[in-house]
Amino acid sequence: MNILAGAGASSYSGIILIVVMIVAMYFLMIRPQRKQQQKHQSTLSQLQKGDHVITIGRLHGVVDEINREAGTVTLDCDGIYLVFDLNAIATVNQKNAVPETASDSAATETPSASSQSTEPTTESAEPADSAAPTADDNKTDK
Repeated sequence: MNILAGAGASSYSGIILIVVMIVAMYFLMIRPQRKQQQKHQSTLSQLQKGDHVITIGRLHGVVDEINREAGTVTLDCDGIYLVFDLNAIATVNQKNAVPETASDSAATETPSASSQSTEPTTESAEPADSAAPTADDNKTDK
């Protein structure tokens, strides 16, 4: 009877091992994939006209039109308009929202700051230029 009891214990351990493997596969493979799909769907739902995107074929373009009923998006790729399935959008590089305008205003402020930094240099260069005619006067004296 000990032999039968040992066989029953090993069958339970085999079932437990299979259940543990299925649970591990769920947490290591299925769950992260579902999270990634949900994140991609939320990205597509927030897609707007003017967003810079990359397709699954690695084509870079700007969203020109979105047709949610048909599930398509029209991309402007340097003047060429192409229609893709919404699921063909792999990533959104640059959103059309406030951060883009903030970078534009920062870019606008940067030249003014650089022009301010060049102005004092120009002012300090003016006395040097005024010293240069003195050198020219010396040349004319010779």
